[in-house]
Amino acid sequence: MEPFDTAFGLSLPLAVGLFYVVVLLRGGATYALGRGVRGGARRTRLKARLETPRFSRAERIVERWGAPVVAASFLTVGFQTLANLAAGALRMPLIAYLPALAVGGFAWALIWGVVGVATYEAIAELAMRSPLEAAVFVVLVVGTLVLIEVLNHRRQTRRDEVSLLQAAAEA
Repeated sequence: MEPFDTAFGLSLPLAVGLFYVVVLLRGGATYALGRGVRGGARRTRLKARLETPRFSRAERIVERWGAPVVAASFLTVGFQTLANLAAGALRMPLIAYLPALAVGGFAWALIWGVVGVATYEAIAELAMRSPLEAAVFVVLVVGTLVLIEVLNHRRQTRRDEVSLLQAAAEA
């Protein structure tokens, strides 16, 4: 492998560029989906997604802070999709949205292009030396991530229940 090749045989700038294209397409498509379905969503299964307390909270944050929060959302896991969808649903002007997508998407591409590929390379190197250690490491990392997701989901479910109870009490 050449010094600047990634595990996939691509140069690091090319790998980051490919990740950038992916995030631009995904973020733009999510924005377009939010923009296009807001009116018609009332008659679809998407209605339930657009009426969750979590989406409402994302909408309030995007409405209050605008494009900077969309750009910063790319540094999070999970919120970036909601932020892009909310920006579309709120009909954020493209002149504000596109720079936020460009900046946030570039940060996301750098993170995944550098850290993600380096992690992959480290695990591949470990697997060549000791497949058992690599398997144990991957299982521990995946198990930890699943545990974190389960705990976050439970916490979010409790928050949603409290929000619904408060809304019912106010009504």
